[in-house]
Amino acid sequence: MEGGGRPSAVQAALLAASAALTALLYSVYRQKARVARGLEGARRVRLDGDLRAVLMEAPGRCVPYAVIEGVVRSVKETLSSQFVENCKGVVQRLTLQEHKMVWNRTTHLWNDYEKIIHQRTNTTPFELVPPEEGAGVTVRVMKPLEAAELSMETVYEKFHPSVQSFTDVIGHYISGERPKGIQETEQMLKVGTALTGVGELVLDNTTIKLQPPKQGMPYYLSSVDFDSLLQKQESNVRFWKILTVVFGFATCAVLFFILRKQYRYHRERRHLKQMQDEFRQAQERLMREMNVEGGETLKNACVICLSNTKSCVFLECGHVCSCGECYGALPEPKRCPICRQAISRVVPLYNS
Repeated sequence: MEGGGRPSAVQAALLAASAALTALLYSVYRQKARVARGLEGARRVRLDGDLRAVLMEAPGRCVPYAVIEGVVRSVKETLSSQFVENCKGVVQRLTLQEHKMVWNRTTHLWNDYEKIIHQRTNTTPFELVPPEEGAGVTVRVMKPLEAAELSMETVYEKFHPSVQSFTDVIGHYISGERPKGIQETEQMLKVGTALTGVGELVLDNTTIKLQPPKQGMPYYLSSVDFDSLLQKQESNVRFWKILTVVFGFATCAVLFFILRKQYRYHRERRHLKQMQDEFRQAQERLMREMNVEGGETLKNACVICLSNTKSCVFLECGHVCSCGECYGALPEPKRCPICRQAISRVVPLYNS
């Protein structure tokens, strides 16, 4: 505690940082909880012959947040893998990623560093169809790249190590960067993949479309079933809730520590003022009872026993207020009864 009972700068900074972090974690937790509640309240519809009738009866021919499961089928042509034969898909992502080691001048260690140097994503229109053949109902999937979770399978992955000469190695040690190589990856959403779509389901003329919802809820195109997707979101909610509670308790502990320090400071101040008032009242009362000569004697009397003569000088505060016997009876650590400052040493006082 600083003067006046105010918290120190370190305590104030710790309390502010802890409160800000708790507020940030609580905001993330609220967002995750809203997503989980939205998923839990999403309407589950079946991809069958009754789907068109369900949308016709819905307000605006639209279900704002719906869950539908089906199998991926291309509307027109399919995308062929560049590296795997007979691998067809509707979304293709090609990635070139650089891997290297970077020297950290602070820790004096080589750290792994990855950087995407090129990425290209190709798409073709596709739809979800029932697993059974001949159902005749399809759902066109719109804007798949905007999905918060787009399940794609890695169909090809190869690492091309860097070829380095001796001079290259010397140069890398001087520059602080050692290239390891280039990783080439191809991911695809293949035809025939079972997909769970969560989004806005709308009937546009004769076409049923699944598109990103307008209420700010996430758009999902996941290869896992809806129950697993919901369980994953609920696990995220629990994780962020636990973090929020832990840091909330830490914030409360810091605040309690600061308030406890302030309370003890003010209680000590009140106790000191009360003792000073009692000493002053006792002196005034005895001065009234004694004559002038007796009052002069009382002026030099010990403030503790009021009978012996003051004979001690307390350092470093410099107060002369106690006799030798009362000084010896003071509890450890010894403090001046006037200002409560710690007594480092005592000098005897001789009256001539």
